[in-house]
Amino acid sequence: MSYYYLASLKVNFGKTLPQILPALCLLSLVGCQAAQSRVEPNISFQSQTLVVSGRGMMDIPKTNARVSLGVQVQGETSGFVQQELAKRSQAVVNLLKARQDVTKLETTSISLNPRYSQKDGNQIIGYYANNLVRFQIAPEKIGTLLDEAIKTGATRIDGVTLVASDEAIAAAQKQAIDAASKDARSQADAALSALQLKQQQIVSIQINGARPPIPVAMEMTDLIQKAAPMNLANTAVVAGEQRIEAFVTLQVRYQPAQQ
Repeated sequence: MSYYYLASLKVNFGKTLPQILPALCLLSLVGCQAAQSRVEPNISFQSQTLVVSGRGMMDIPKTNARVSLGVQVQGETSGFVQQELAKRSQAVVNLLKARQDVTKLETTSISLNPRYSQKDGNQIIGYYANNLVRFQIAPEKIGTLLDEAIKTGATRIDGVTLVASDEAIAAAQKQAIDAASKDARSQADAALSALQLKQQQIVSIQINGARPPIPVAMEMTDLIQKAAPMNLANTAVVAGEQRIEAFVTLQVRYQPAQQ
């Protein structure tokens, strides 16, 4: 019974296929036309964006001097070197602690190393040790303090860097960002106005940093060797200014004039 039904169905389908084929082709054609008539977003009607970058600068006085100095001792035995280093370093630290104008005093490095013979690189002929400290002081007081530190026992000055105070830098960073934002907005307004375009809104804001440049240390080469014949207290130090820069990038959405 099932086989007869399937056979009949097959025969009937074979007979009716020529009759329904035109209708199937018509439906297929309508389906293709419907697929082709889908409305895609027209990019030309979408609003465009303008990217501008503004710059802000602030010059602030350098009111702090970061000083790095220390004591270096050489000797034949490690015990003598360590004792001598501790004695001289303590004298220098006591001098710095006694100065109320010295701030942010800290030890940055303590080291003890063997000294080897130049003839035989494996033979130890002695030891040398270093104790380095770092602190801040007003630039105009650098010469006097370094002169006193050398007389007390300091034997090396690693560098003096002139910088603005942390509070002044933080305030200048905000002002530089404000100036850079206004500069970028002014550029966008000028460009769109000249092209007779209508501004919609700011879609993105990027702050490209408001960091001060890396401070450059003063040249301190051979200062210890020259300290004996010269008086560092009479050395004039002109701090100058430190520049803070910020860059702000805006992405502004606008419409063509006909809209």
